[in-house]
Amino acid sequence: MSLIHVEDVDGSIHDLEPVEGWRVMEILRGHGIGMEGTCGGAVACASCHVILDPEWAAKVPPPREEELYKLDELPLVQDTSRLSCQIIWSGELDGLRLKLVEE
Repeated sequence: MSLIHVEDVDGSIHDLEPVEGWRVMEILRGHGIGMEGTCGGAVACASCHVILDPEWAAKVPPPREEELYKLDELPLVQDTSRLSCQIIWSGELDGLRLKLVEE
């Protein structure tokens, strides 16, 4: 069984079972873990902003240019910030650790 370890905005840790091929945003939203995902993955809203654990940042496929542009619009960006709608779950991401961001 694969897991995503998520720290919510209150500091609580949640271990979620992902679904192969789903966007991480969809997995978070499906588990009711404080994720809007307003634009549904169109890189139009950035409501799915997360911060990857530094040891995982290099293991996740790099962001595309449109994601980087959207992240540049956010006030609280860190080096490992990503839009979770742009990360597609696969078995190689088992154990992924991320933190939700309160914007």
